[in-house]
Amino acid sequence: MPRRGIRVPWTGLSLLGPALVAGVAYLDPGNVASNMTAGARYGYLLVWVVLAGNVMAWLIQYLSAKLGVVTGRSLPEVLGTRIRNPWARRAYWLQAELVAMATDIAEVLGGAVALNLLFGIPLLLGGVITGTVSIVLLAVHSRRGARHFEFVIIGLMALIVVGFVAGLVVAPPDPAGVVGGMLPRFADSGSVLLAASILGATIMPHAIYAHSALARDRFGAAGDASTGSATQAVVGSVTQDAGSAMRARGSHSIRTLLTATRWDVTIAMLIAGSVNLAILLVAAANLAGVEGTDSLEGAHAAITANLGPLIGTLFAVGLLASGLASTSVGAYAGAEIMHGLLTVRIPLLARRLVTLIPALVILGIGFDPTLALVLSQVVLSFGIPFALIPLVALTAQRRTLGEHANRRLTTLLGILFSVLIIVLNAVLLWLVATG
Repeated sequence: MPRRGIRVPWTGLSLLGPALVAGVAYLDPGNVASNMTAGARYGYLLVWVVLAGNVMAWLIQYLSAKLGVVTGRSLPEVLGTRIRNPWARRAYWLQAELVAMATDIAEVLGGAVALNLLFGIPLLLGGVITGTVSIVLLAVHSRRGARHFEFVIIGLMALIVVGFVAGLVVAPPDPAGVVGGMLPRFADSGSVLLAASILGATIMPHAIYAHSALARDRFGAAGDASTGSATQAVVGSVTQDAGSAMRARGSHSIRTLLTATRWDVTIAMLIAGSVNLAILLVAAANLAGVEGTDSLEGAHAAITANLGPLIGTLFAVGLLASGLASTSVGAYAGAEIMHGLLTVRIPLLARRLVTLIPALVILGIGFDPTLALVLSQVVLSFGIPFALIPLVALTAQRRTLGEHANRRLTTLLGILFSVLIIVLNAVLLWLVATG
């Protein structure tokens, strides 16, 4: 054991992980489709959307994790207690379930396309394989615990990074174009549609639900070990003796855990933001004006032709890892949504089929996978306010988080981000309706 007064810097590393798992949601095939399409169609125009979305995502994911760390409950659990009207609670669950389905469509389609590109497997069979692997990964979480699940997902994240960043190393973008893309602007209604799609892929509603649950699973219920006394965590009308449930946090205080969480979220968002930006820049630098690059298959063919077969293969491997990892996290979020809002648990296989079937139907009828991916991200964009507004409201309340409630500036930024996203969606609806 280290002597008293000596700080061991490696100790904090053991507290990292939940944000990296939640961050996989920001690297799902929907991100790939949206960012690749944006770069191929509009060049560097929407660089600013990727950057702005990542800044918003940092704050949102931190607030989600903070809720789980301090209260020991996930966002769906807290809302399940707060929403007293059963019909209102079911309506809220329904929209969250639709978001989970849209998420799964993107992730399963991406995995199916990757298997087709790598091994020539038919899309429908590839979707079944992707769904099956996700069940296996979820079984790891159920039987081996959160830490083992984190290790598997982080390993897949490493493959994602290599697969999507390799093209940027081989063919760097135009620096002037990148700088010009940081100026907020749109070209037409199509660019607004893609901006909403990028935001829906960057700020993922299911990641907001999942991150609070991941933090809860890792650290348990609230209690501040530094004071040596129990703190009171109030969730709705339920008051818990938070100091009696210190099972997962060991001797770490809430402040220590929140500090580690900020580092965890920062690392995760740096990785996710860099990869998303790399995807857009690779497309802008190498695929602009090339026919067919608005589909994943066409983008893979163009990357292989322009950057070589190795980069093309790495792109497909990254897409496969993206589909496998993100669909597992998405299914985890879906199970948490159902449990927290409806207070029911169903068998893992049955729960997985609820969101897997729509994706398999799309593959079975031959609908364009890339178009389905982009549209699914727009659906996710409309689901953001339903997750974000309650999150900001709950984390601003002292009766929920006590002394760890948001500072005024944090709450104001959360409100500002919520308003920006809602306004963008309203503009999107107007532009699409008016052509």
